[in-house]
Amino acid sequence: MTRRKTTAGEPVRPRAMPAPRPAMTTGLTLLFAVAAGAAVGNLYWAQPLLDMIAADLHSSAATAGWLVTATQLGYAAGILLIVPLGDVLDRRRLVALMMLASAVALGLCAAAPSMTFLLVAVSLLGVTTVAGQILTPLAGDLADDARRGRVVGTVVAGILTGILASRTISGFIAAAGGWRAVYAAAAAAVVLLGALLYRVLPPLPPKARIPYPALLASLGAVIVKERAVRWTLALSSTGFAVFTLFWTSLTFLLAGAPFRYPVEVIGLFGLAGIAGAVTVQRAGRLHDRGWSLPATGIAWVLAVASFVLSCFAGSSVALLVVVVFVLDVAVQGQNVLNQTRLLSMSHEARSRLNTVYVTANFIGGAIGSAAAALLWSAGGWSAVSLTGAALSCFALTVWALGRRGPLTAARAIDVN
Repeated sequence: MTRRKTTAGEPVRPRAMPAPRPAMTTGLTLLFAVAAGAAVGNLYWAQPLLDMIAADLHSSAATAGWLVTATQLGYAAGILLIVPLGDVLDRRRLVALMMLASAVALGLCAAAPSMTFLLVAVSLLGVTTVAGQILTPLAGDLADDARRGRVVGTVVAGILTGILASRTISGFIAAAGGWRAVYAAAAAAVVLLGALLYRVLPPLPPKARIPYPALLASLGAVIVKERAVRWTLALSSTGFAVFTLFWTSLTFLLAGAPFRYPVEVIGLFGLAGIAGAVTVQRAGRLHDRGWSLPATGIAWVLAVASFVLSCFAGSSVALLVVVVFVLDVAVQGQNVLNQTRLLSMSHEARSRLNTVYVTANFIGGAIGSAAAALLWSAGGWSAVSLTGAALSCFALTVWALGRRGPLTAARAIDVN
């Protein structure tokens, strides 16, 4: 085959064809879910280990409680400053780079000689462990319209399962090898998953060319201009606040009287939450069928009911397991629905929409975990349960007042 000549007799090089978009197969979807879950799970390794870490580093339990808050604040900063780059960089390289950086941060956590050093290291871990939130909008890009809710729902369910599984895995590894072994094992897993993703994904060209300051400025613009975005953020951030409020307080409850459970037993309570995550794995299909808004309201009714039940569960393992299951179905279900609805609003700016979504969530999560320590000191489990019920009622009211407005996700929004 000969190449076409120009008038000057010089050959014209064939135009480079764009890299084919990889099909979002079941196997690739599951790899995304596992990798995203492992990345976000890094935020929660310390949660069932707070007493063990405090004793080893000669610190108080109250100071150790700030490990969760510091990690979440770092994560919010990483989401805000790094995830928007998914709209303007090759996401294959960006995901691999961030997973490598988080592995370095995990190594620093494993080697921490003091609580101050560990607080800095977990903050760095929070900033760098954002690969899961780059993968989620990427999954939305690679999926076709008819299956987007299902695919995104599976990846989000993987993230939430990773959050919950991290507590169980953390407890078992710490019981066998100490809390430092938890972070060392996590570093090895992140490196392996990052290498797999780099191998299976082709180069993914940027979707837009926007200067970095303008990229960040567009985040605030979409919140100011779009009522649908503000409404969704109010619901989702409240959801993460009640989620971390409950789980941080549960660690204090199970470590003290009347239970006095060791870390491996505390970690087992995450299994009930994983069952809830499996239950809502297909919540994205409700979005595909047009049932997103009513299903979100039902999720918040379940959240209110779970906190009411938790008021009576302070000394009952059976009731606590029921509360964990129902609350996780509620919070994770509305999270899948909110995120899928938001990512459907724009193709070009999915990473930025995901940025505002997750930043709001983890600011809410940081507030919830910080409030847990204060409420526990002030009124114990009863204060935590009543506050969770009040926040859930607030979210249910926001849903009821806002659902009749112009919130259709079918209308494309302008983020640029």
